[in-house]
Amino acid sequence: MPPTSLLQPAPLAQTATALHTGQLDLISYLSELLDRIDAIEPQVQAFVPEPDRRTRLLADAESLLHRYPDPGSRPALFGIPIGVKDIFHADGFTTQAGCDLPGEELAGDEATSVSMLKAAGALAMGKTVTTEFAYFAPGPTRNPHNLAHTPGGSSSGSAAAVAAGLTPLALGTQTIGSVIRPAAFCGIVGYKPTYNRIPPAGLLAFSRSADHVGLFSQDVAGMVLAASILCRDWQNVGDLTRPLLGIPEGPYLAQASEEALAAFAAQVKTLEAAGYTVIRAPLLSDIADLNKQHRRMIAAEFAEEHATWFSEHESLYRPQTAALIREGQTIDAEEVRTIREGRRTCREEIEHVMDVHGVDLWLCPAALGPAPKGIESTGDPIMNLPWTYAGLPVSTVPAAYAANGLPLGLQLVGTSMADEHLLAWSGEILSVL
Repeated sequence: MPPTSLLQPAPLAQTATALHTGQLDLISYLSELLDRIDAIEPQVQAFVPEPDRRTRLLADAESLLHRYPDPGSRPALFGIPIGVKDIFHADGFTTQAGCDLPGEELAGDEATSVSMLKAAGALAMGKTVTTEFAYFAPGPTRNPHNLAHTPGGSSSGSAAAVAAGLTPLALGTQTIGSVIRPAAFCGIVGYKPTYNRIPPAGLLAFSRSADHVGLFSQDVAGMVLAASILCRDWQNVGDLTRPLLGIPEGPYLAQASEEALAAFAAQVKTLEAAGYTVIRAPLLSDIADLNKQHRRMIAAEFAEEHATWFSEHESLYRPQTAALIREGQTIDAEEVRTIREGRRTCREEIEHVMDVHGVDLWLCPAALGPAPKGIESTGDPIMNLPWTYAGLPVSTVPAAYAANGLPLGLQLVGTSMADEHLLAWSGEILSVL
């Protein structure tokens, strides 16, 4: 990895423990982070601009300290600053969603996930940049590993902010690949839960059948901490047996670039050398149809969400977003209903293959390759699409570097509602890689 002042460690679990016990002074910690934002944010542009972030955040911190003067009574995320993707409503912030529509028309009640994190002691560092309405029209954010490259999207700012050490935790969403892909491009940990396991209330919805609330951190232990707060019915797991790993052979895997597949093969060899059993099983032979169906479903649902706004403000939408709405308007309700029903069939087929072969986790590249050059495109989410469509829990961990020095992520896919096992095993696999 090339050295760069734009990257800095920001381990969530370690920081949370230090703040919780009082070993780390909250005001000093936040002041250092704010100094770092002042120094590098003009280059990375991960956050939506805020006129007086420092005054607001430090006042929030003082209030938190007043509420919890005794370290023994502090909640788990006491003082942890969070980045909030700008399609989540959050009290005290405007929701603009990377668009030019009047902000007052987009207003809404605070997102449940934001409220849950705040109840656990977290503080909002600020809104993070998103592509327009979480689709493909990009914002100004750049990849802190190399400013000439995209951080991915649509959760661009959240991934870049965590990678740059501007905040240890950030919220994002995934409708195709908007958590896993940017996490991989930025060399951090990304997690998309089982569908609806983190409440989606309070988002500007893209596609209610496919939207997932997700998270970014630099460490898996921190991800487990955040997930345990946000995921309904979370169960702590003890010592687990080593998982049997599966590679989904066939046209799905073949979509990845030659470089990504070579790196993936090397990662598999490393895991096998460490004692993991890895099998290869045919899967997702119908990926071309799945890719088409998922995109048509989300286009139709996106058009439905934006029906009123688009009729009144069509000229304010960027061309890529407007084109998706117009496409969605042509898709009839019966087709959408059929595609929605296909989500369960897809999930059942994937889990049936897992049952037959004893697979606990699927392994695959998290993206087609490293982050593309330029910020006009956020990259292709195609390696994430089938798992999102099926609603299965997914993580990515940093696993290698491409020839150009940019990160490559390894994607891990578990069974529905087994998020606890997925993240526990992700930590073990990351330690090997």
